[in-house]
Amino acid sequence: MRGQKEEHAGVRIAHQRKLAGLTQRGLAARIPYSYSLLRQVEEGRKNASPDLISAVARVLRIDVTVLTGQPYVTELQQDKLAALIRPIREALDLYDLDDGYTPPAGRTAGQRPPGGPVAGHDSGAAAPRSPAELAVQADDLCRMVRATQLSKAAHALPAFIAEVTAAAHSRPSTQLWQTLGSAYRTAHDIATKLGFYDLATIALDRLGWAAERGSDPQLAAVRQYMRALTYFREGEHTIGLRLIDAGHRALQRADRGEREARAALAVRGQLHLGAGVIAARAHDADAVRTHLHEAAAVAERTGEAGRVHWLSFGPANVAVHEVSAQVELRRYGAALDKAHQVRLPHGWPMSRRAHFYVDRARAEMETGRCDAALESVMTARKLAPEQTRYHPGARETINGLVAQRRRTPDTLDSLAAWLGL
Repeated sequence: MRGQKEEHAGVRIAHQRKLAGLTQRGLAARIPYSYSLLRQVEEGRKNASPDLISAVARVLRIDVTVLTGQPYVTELQQDKLAALIRPIREALDLYDLDDGYTPPAGRTAGQRPPGGPVAGHDSGAAAPRSPAELAVQADDLCRMVRATQLSKAAHALPAFIAEVTAAAHSRPSTQLWQTLGSAYRTAHDIATKLGFYDLATIALDRLGWAAERGSDPQLAAVRQYMRALTYFREGEHTIGLRLIDAGHRALQRADRGEREARAALAVRGQLHLGAGVIAARAHDADAVRTHLHEAAAVAERTGEAGRVHWLSFGPANVAVHEVSAQVELRRYGAALDKAHQVRLPHGWPMSRRAHFYVDRARAEMETGRCDAALESVMTARKLAPEQTRYHPGARETINGLVAQRRRTPDTLDSLAAWLGL
């Protein structure tokens, strides 16, 4: 059994509350949660939900990561992931340099097609790769992230960004700017999953810069969707919904034929899904129903469009988002009822599968199904170990399970130790 003084979100909330000169009752009066619940969270007897954490962060005027403890540096160092962040940060910083491309020492920009040279490993200078070849690798990096091969993608990304940056500056084309935007999107996804939200914000700025040069309304809309999710995490619901609206306006800038294309429809549907979970965090059940209904109508037209901008959009994602929305509305029984009806398509990305099981675990824990919650987190770990280890929801769920049980089974203790709790 672990000691009782280990740090969790409740401990961090208590520390930051005291720094702000607030009592428990004083803080509870400023958030939509009771004094009793806040006290239990600080003592580690109740789970700190993402909504509670964001509410406290807003009141105390601090970043959510101060309360979640992200990034989890010790675990990142153990997994040899921390060292991968600086090269990505450098690659994002050099976006406006148009000098020639030279792969950094010890890194490659990726394999050429079979029979071709490997960038940075030829005895002579490698011929520049074609825009089509670069687009293929950008797509492959997106696939790696969806397969939760975060380390593999992070290793390849910095040199790839450098290569595409040089190519886009030297021979600009819509395809190259779109490819660079895709690479920036991958940087955002990796940084977000590992808890480096400042880096994720920079990546989104670069994505907007590339989308503008590529005159790509879909890429611009995807960026607004991702920006909205940032504000969802921070609990700034109004700003998040404004960004969703900006995404819809970006799509409207395309001509009618492009707006009705399957790819544009998938982006439109995903924007509605994002709005749905943001509305749920704001406890606006009517808006949740409206956005999920709109998303479902779009999904009927697109079918499963998982590879379109790698958004995993389709009927399955609508169902999964309904589970998430019910969790955010604190309707945990309804969330479980819906979760039991969900059938994930064959080949659906591991990242989305694992996220679904983390949401399911939270609903199970909140309804007293501790064994089922533990099993769901274990399933998420099996599907996506790197993502689950750095997912704040998974960590808080395990903290909550430990708090609810007088004796923790070996499996739970082992999982808690693996998460660094």
